[in-house]
Amino acid sequence: MKFVTSIFRFVVGALFIFSGAIKLNDPLGFSYKLEEYFAPDVLNLPFLESLALPIALVVVIAEIILGIALLIGFKRKLTVWSLLAMIVFFTFLTFYSAYFNKVTDCGCFGDAIPLTPWESFTKDLILLVMILWLTWRKGEINPITSTKLGLLILVFFTVASGVFGNYVLNHLPLIDFRHYAVGSDIVKGMMSAEELGLEAPKYETFYVLEEVNTGERKEVSATAYIQDGIYKDKNYKLVKGLSSSKKVADGYEPPIHDFAIYYKSQDITKSVLFAPNYLMIFVKDLDVLTPDQIAQVDELVLTAFEKENIPSVVLTTASSEEMLAFYKQYHPNYNFSVMDETTMKTIIRANPGVVFIRGGVVQGKWAIDDCPPAGEFGAK
Repeated sequence: MKFVTSIFRFVVGALFIFSGAIKLNDPLGFSYKLEEYFAPDVLNLPFLESLALPIALVVVIAEIILGIALLIGFKRKLTVWSLLAMIVFFTFLTFYSAYFNKVTDCGCFGDAIPLTPWESFTKDLILLVMILWLTWRKGEINPITSTKLGLLILVFFTVASGVFGNYVLNHLPLIDFRHYAVGSDIVKGMMSAEELGLEAPKYETFYVLEEVNTGERKEVSATAYIQDGIYKDKNYKLVKGLSSSKKVADGYEPPIHDFAIYYKSQDITKSVLFAPNYLMIFVKDLDVLTPDQIAQVDELVLTAFEKENIPSVVLTTASSEEMLAFYKQYHPNYNFSVMDETTMKTIIRANPGVVFIRGGVVQGKWAIDDCPPAGEFGAK
């Protein structure tokens, strides 16, 4: 029994630390996931959306601290009950998103290890069983440090986690697991399975049929509907408006499928991606820019072209009215182009942020304050 407790103790502790550390590398990304859960069509908690980032930081740091506390055996009763409360909550969330197909990726391990909703729920269910065991056998969780040393360890990692979280929020994630990381080929990431000579996923249309006499309904594939002659069967009628398309076979799907840039309603995506060099400057939220940041963007656009002949595109998700107000107030020497907000959030976490591409391949990514001065991009 004690051996099982030791195994569960290590597995649970290590997984909580790993899960928290991965998300702490990108707390803004985790906050975006929480916003999905808080949305009206999911948990309907819109008042929490503005608190998503501080909640995200508290949750990920708590995961790390509880994992460490379990491994060192600190305050075992408080630790296991806290772990149980957390995993019950996570299990409810992952079951809800899986059963109702509300959130397609729980964000449990950030972008490092994407999990389907049912994979996330299964993972949490296994952890729930292990933590229930640890709650039952908590007397077998022996501390490996004194209470005073254990407290010092937890205080150290709490402070260290807070400092690290603040650092990545003011700069960029230390490790970029997304498809726009430095070295990524955006053009290739957009290519279809056919263009790459790979097998594409297969989809099929499904119809809903209703038995004329009983009103009982069933779902059949379009293939079966035709090949099995069901369309001839007068005992069933087709229910209009309920047909759906479902994936029936896996295959290659482009990791980048929503990258598009529009300037005055014109799609300029190809002209940016296929240019020898380009600076993409992201200013998602105009209303939070400081005067210094506005000046930095303005200067970067001018000097990058003057010193290295690098053209720039300044991207935003702002409305036409917001852009017009910005033009009137600051008189920038550039015009805004528009990009989808989700895509922009995926590409770069900073606002403003800068991405330097060469022939569609990402060469560098920076928060505006970390961006190298014009003349040092190494454009060829």
